[in-house]
Amino acid sequence: MKRFSNNPIIEPVPGHYWQNREVFNPAALYAGDKVHIIYRAMGDDGVSRLGYANSSDGYSIDFRQPEPAFVPANINEDLGCEDPRLTQMNGECLMTYTAYRSLPTNAYQVAITKISVEDLISNDWNWGERWLPFDGILNKNAIIFPKKIDGRYVMYHRLEPYLCVAYSDDLKRWCNIKAVMQPRHDSWDCLKVGSTGPPIEVSEGWLFIYHGVDYNYVYRLGALLIDKDNPENILYRSEKPILEPTEEYERFGKVPNVVFSCGSVMLDDKLLVYYGGADSVVCGAEFDLGELLP
Repeated sequence: MKRFSNNPIIEPVPGHYWQNREVFNPAALYAGDKVHIIYRAMGDDGVSRLGYANSSDGYSIDFRQPEPAFVPANINEDLGCEDPRLTQMNGECLMTYTAYRSLPTNAYQVAITKISVEDLISNDWNWGERWLPFDGILNKNAIIFPKKIDGRYVMYHRLEPYLCVAYSDDLKRWCNIKAVMQPRHDSWDCLKVGSTGPPIEVSEGWLFIYHGVDYNYVYRLGALLIDKDNPENILYRSEKPILEPTEEYERFGKVPNVVFSCGSVMLDDKLLVYYGGADSVVCGAEFDLGELLP
């Protein structure tokens, strides 16, 4: 593993009302010869909005939009839109995110929307309908697989403390919810586990990066290999974390000792993982595939 030499790659911007405090937890998608990054940002009002940046090489930011790309739009997200994940399918980009609302009591839920890949590339933010796949259920960390399996959409999500799966025919109604992975006793992921970004298809199956939390609330990243035809079958789970907070920008910030990812891309046999450091800045790390899988 090698952290980007220019970390952090995205930092708060003084004077920007919506991102002058923290920028973190980035999603990533490769399209149109660029890596597109949508990240969570917070300003003085404490509301989470989503910003946009892109990179032609995956490492250095070429363009960063001065205004938000996605903002709260209804009562279910009046406190913010958090932690986006991007999935590219059939010319569309599906985005899952956490809708955070004030009533009844600071509730968070999984939300879904979508935009055409063409509009994403051109930065025309024509987002479609927003909906809640599990209305009223406290739920986070949802990702949608980039391919259907047995004719159905597949979602990983987190009903704390478990990583769970769900299936759908239409992206609206989800069923057959069950836990597929639980925390490990006396380990770095002993408190809870959850998704980062969507899995990446490799010859052996689905490569899936996940986050684990211990009882001291230290956030680390690990790797899974998932059966290509059965998302409930985990073939491999890393014993040790692949990334943990050791640098100052990961150890000190709004929430100390956190590395938290919402997306990664494969470029030239390198896995580029984008992550938030200490809930304050956006960073990146590079992995060889052979280092992640046995």
